Amino acid sequence: MRKPELLAPAGDPEKLIMAVRYGADAVYLGGEEFGLRAAAGNFSMAEMGRGIEYAHRHGARVYVTVNIFAHNRHLPGLPAYLKEIASLGADGILVSDPGIFSIARETVPQLPVHISTQANTSNWAAVEFWAQLGAKRIVLARELSLAEIREIKDRVDIELETFVHGAMCMSYSGRCLMSSYMTGRSANLGECAQPCRWKYALVEEKRPGQYYPIEEDENGSYIFNSMDLCMIEHIPELVRAGIDSLKIEGRMKSVHYVATVVSVYRKAIDSFISSPETYRFDPEWMEEIRKVSHREYTTGFFFGRDNFRGENVETSKYRRDYDFVGIVRDYLPDKGLAVIEQRNRFSVEDLLEITGPDTPQFIQKVTRMTDGEGNPIDTAPHPQQTVIMPVDNPVKPLDMLRREKTKNNLIKIRIDPKYIFFLDNVIEGYDGLAIVSTGNPKTGEVTVYVTPDTYDDVMGILENLPWPVQIAK
Repeated sequence: MRKPELLAPAGDPEKLIMAVRYGADAVYLGGEEFGLRAAAGNFSMAEMGRGIEYAHRHGARVYVTVNIFAHNRHLPGLPAYLKEIASLGADGILVSDPGIFSIARETVPQLPVHISTQANTSNWAAVEFWAQLGAKRIVLARELSLAEIREIKDRVDIELETFVHGAMCMSYSGRCLMSSYMTGRSANLGECAQPCRWKYALVEEKRPGQYYPIEEDENGSYIFNSMDLCMIEHIPELVRAGIDSLKIEGRMKSVHYVATVVSVYRKAIDSFISSPETYRFDPEWMEEIRKVSHREYTTGFFFGRDNFRGENVETSKYRRDYDFVGIVRDYLPDKGLAVIEQRNRFSVEDLLEITGPDTPQFIQKVTRMTDGEGNPIDTAPHPQQTVIMPVDNPVKPLDMLRREKTKNNLIKIRIDPKYIFFLDNVIEGYDGLAIVSTGNPKTGEVTVYVTPDTYDDVMGILENLPWPVQIAK
């Protein structure tokens, strides 16, 4: 039984390092041109070269996205760009446009070409078409079932890759015009504004300003909103379908997301391959994967359209049950001290969970800490500041620290139900400062989820709203 590749997103150099460190066999990344994630950190050519060198040194592969749907204006600089990618030692490129494919095969014939999911490859004849043209791998459309994938594998001798985890586009394999039409930002050129995640309500033309929810829900209606894909419970089925590469979505997701999801899939794949007959899914894997920011999970189309449940019409909000607060940069074993780079505010007396690829997960109470100069501090409020603190167990560089959200991370309020929809819009306007969750839309009970460093700001917003708000003490 062939062991599938675990392929992880690398939105920037740090995420590449974390993906490789936490167990990815390969990463995919974008340069500053020709990719479909313009809002990701992406890589300069110098960064790409260093990333490829790091990955190869640790036994991992690097694939570069060149998967925009190109216009004439994009083509003049393409051959030189492809040659530079090849010279850096990339292990392949992802392409969706036939013109780019043709230029790549002519310009850098030695560079393997993978056909992106944006090409909508959904049947064995299309797979065979690309194989005959010289493609090495096909990233299959997300709309395929496992049965369809098995048939393709049986008919065509080519590598198959499929997404197994992460956000799903509500449009067919990512081909969407909503963003371009509504905002002027083309999803097919890497600039999707995700209007499918926005809330929509009904407006009657003679009553402007009066918004009527399409569903019986004061939050609005999320009629386009897809759930997140999660196949962690179905590794045996994926492997037996003959899939060569299991792909995780998320070049724009956090370091915590990349490391956690990669680590869990690594454990599950290795466990199944080592002993298929005795393999048992470990419920702790799902518990761990739920600790990252995510929408409600679904298995997508893998088990057929009759079993598909992928749209959440109630909310587009992410679930965030844990805050990622720091990353280990060094460990001083003689003193039992960890050197931490802060990523979110934490304080003395906090209970933190520490985990890493080679570090068994444990709970650490923060008993004391100092800044980088050795001055005692009670809290670490500054982004990426150096914090030194005692730990009960040895840790390693790139281990992560996170804190479970508690009741101190929420504010309970009551408002007139007709204002709930507008409250959500107000909070969203502050760029993710908090998350609004309706407890009872009929009585106006609302919970606002915050982090310790956003609590005061959110309280200030709530206290200055133009309508009455009762804040629970």
